[in-house]
Amino acid sequence: MIGKMIMFAASLASRGLNNSKTDLPTKQLRTLSCFGYGEIKPCPYLRNSSVAGNNYCGKCGCGDKPMTWLIKNAKEYSKLDYPVLNCPVKMPGFSNYDPNFTTPEIKHRKEQIENFNPENLQLIQVTIGISEEKEKIMDSINKIIDNS
Repeated sequence: MIGKMIMFAASLASRGLNNSKTDLPTKQLRTLSCFGYGEIKPCPYLRNSSVAGNNYCGKCGCGDKPMTWLIKNAKEYSKLDYPVLNCPVKMPGFSNYDPNFTTPEIKHRKEQIENFNPENLQLIQVTIGISEEKEKIMDSINKIIDNS
């Protein structure tokens, strides 16, 4: 329990004051690890939320709550957006990824993901979104440029 609390605190801290989000390739790899793609099946621990259209991890123990939903629209912060995020089965794309960790339930999937062509990662559609603070800064920069 203490370990989970420490991992949760690390994830929250990585978000920072400006709602920083992970980079696009990392979120795509995390999405592949959770939801699968093509011949790669979804994670056996992926669960449907009681709220239609949302999913959460059934292995980590966080349950079905808006803050634990794996993917949300670009303007919202989802679990897969955290710069630091651990996976209970240490899959690719997560901060605690371990190529040597495996269980019978994930062995084949993990091998498929590890051998996934990196160029095909761009085919996995995800949104990152821009925080409001970053949007304000970009608007200010663009106004300065326009007035130059």
